[in-house]
Amino acid sequence: MERAALGRAVAKEFGLPWVELGDCAIPQDVLDALPRNFVLDRAVIPFARKDGILQVAVSDPMAIDLMDSLAYVAGSPVGAVLATAADIRQALDRAYGWELSEPTGGLPGTEASSGVTVSPEERDAPVIRLVQEVIAEAIRRRASDIHLEPLAQRFRVRHRVDGVLHEVQAPARRLQLPVISRLKIMAGLSIAEKRVPQDGRIQVRVDDRNLDLRVSSLPTVHGESIVMRVLDAESLKLGMPELGFLPDDQAVFERQIASPDGIMLVTGPTGSGKTSTLYASLHHLNRSDRKIITVEDPVEYQITGINQVPVNPGIGMTFAAALRAMLRQAPNIIMVGEIRDRETAEIALNASLTGHMVFSTLHTNDAPSAVTRLIDIGVKPFLVAAALRSVVAQRLVRRICQDCRKSYIPSVRERHALGLDPARLAGADFAHGAGCAACRGTGYRGRLGIFEIFLVHDGIRGMIYDNITAARLRHQARADGMRTMREDGLRKVLAGLTTIEEVASVTVGDQV
Repeated sequence: MERAALGRAVAKEFGLPWVELGDCAIPQDVLDALPRNFVLDRAVIPFARKDGILQVAVSDPMAIDLMDSLAYVAGSPVGAVLATAADIRQALDRAYGWELSEPTGGLPGTEASSGVTVSPEERDAPVIRLVQEVIAEAIRRRASDIHLEPLAQRFRVRHRVDGVLHEVQAPARRLQLPVISRLKIMAGLSIAEKRVPQDGRIQVRVDDRNLDLRVSSLPTVHGESIVMRVLDAESLKLGMPELGFLPDDQAVFERQIASPDGIMLVTGPTGSGKTSTLYASLHHLNRSDRKIITVEDPVEYQITGINQVPVNPGIGMTFAAALRAMLRQAPNIIMVGEIRDRETAEIALNASLTGHMVFSTLHTNDAPSAVTRLIDIGVKPFLVAAALRSVVAQRLVRRICQDCRKSYIPSVRERHALGLDPARLAGADFAHGAGCAACRGTGYRGRLGIFEIFLVHDGIRGMIYDNITAARLRHQARADGMRTMREDGLRKVLAGLTTIEEVASVTVGDQV
């Protein structure tokens, strides 16, 4: 009673309303108005909304900066109301008591077993532990992306594993704002800005592995959607066989990337492994006697020994501007993250004609179409013909899990699906995964590429110079021995590396 009387006197002195929180039930939409971490760190609690103004109980009437922060974070007018610190603590305990006592909100594992390295001051924060466990569990499932999506009635978490999204157990809907706010703080994003997309980066250590997460936030109808791309630098050290090249294609590919000049393009849709192929190529070429410079948007993996330049259009550092500056650095090898416009394409191709080996990516469905794509964006055919050395088109298919792999004889329907020649069935090792704990019942574990390597020789150069269509270029390349992605996929089916269903799902029937 003495504290309450003293509090009323202080409130009157400072001209603030006084409130005794007691056992009042605070509506969930009011609690959601401020991030949970924010209110716990500052020992305040929103408890009501009156005439459009969020009423927040505070215990320190002198904290002017706190009042400004409350309005900024809430994104709406805030009215400070004085209460005792004990009352606020009890109200926080009632609002978040279950979360304060449960370490991970029902997700697998606990902080002690999460494998995520934490600082001592973070060890007791429940939402911090919850977010750490969400990340750690995704890493253990070999997820390439973590999707946190606010829906109308629930908060959904999904992992993309081997290219396929799998829904996993998610935190309660009322934890949506605290979890998203924590991730935005970790990524260096503004927790007050919820109207525009933001991009950031998180560095984490899980099970003694250092990983980077590229974070993207996107405003949606029901709140901000967060997607985290898992970037594992160890994956860059994969050799060509791990990427999926069979020995003959590997020999051709390594000859192409070892060229002293010219441009090599890797094509395919988003998520087809283009960046991984380019990084593996740079890792293969990265020696002390070569200077390698990359320009990327953004720089995903940081590689020792390579000069990497991030694109920043806001200050005029575009792909084209960076390329011009890079040429004055006398590099041997240049990687351009993506050719998006004529200016970038022309600078890259001209650089390849002046003694530089240039690697880049392009969005096309097959390899020969890269030629017409460059011409369509405004590059002169003679420049394409002179500079282009090769184009590699690729897709990703899932590998059969080796722990539950079983050989089988495919049905007639399956053979017809890919037009398998009966003569090729001799010695084939068709297989599929039965499903086990290692692959979580999917029958697949990991992915590999299927490739189409288009080599530009004198005959093809003449056709490019004459601005021949992509269909005729493809016909000529097939006549010269180019193997299509479907054909390469079939070789890997026959070798028991992947399945007929996987190859059929990412390739189209070959037309000569």
